[in-house]
Amino acid sequence: MKCLRCGYCCLYLWVIVIKDPTKPLSEDNWQEVNAQQGKPCPHLRGNKPGKYSCAIHKFPRYKETPCSHHGQIERSKKDLCRMGEYILKKEGGLQNGRKIKI
Repeated sequence: MKCLRCGYCCLYLWVIVIKDPTKPLSEDNWQEVNAQQGKPCPHLRGNKPGKYSCAIHKFPRYKETPCSHHGQIERSKKDLCRMGEYILKKEGGLQNGRKIKI
């Protein structure tokens, strides 16, 4: 699945994230992020739909996190994220400052 950087997962959903990606995975290195309570993911960078990014993607342990395993029924890396598509359509169809064809 290709992330469209809408930020929806990190801004609006309840998720479990790693606190410090440089430390081993353990119970004390996870935290709940509940954006509904005004706590978006602390690793989210950016301030505009279509331009968000994750500050921990570069760390080897990211592949072991729940965020890394987020996906949809399609398995192809070429398939656009359905939720991102929907959000970006609703917000004007922008991705990285340009219109996306959906």
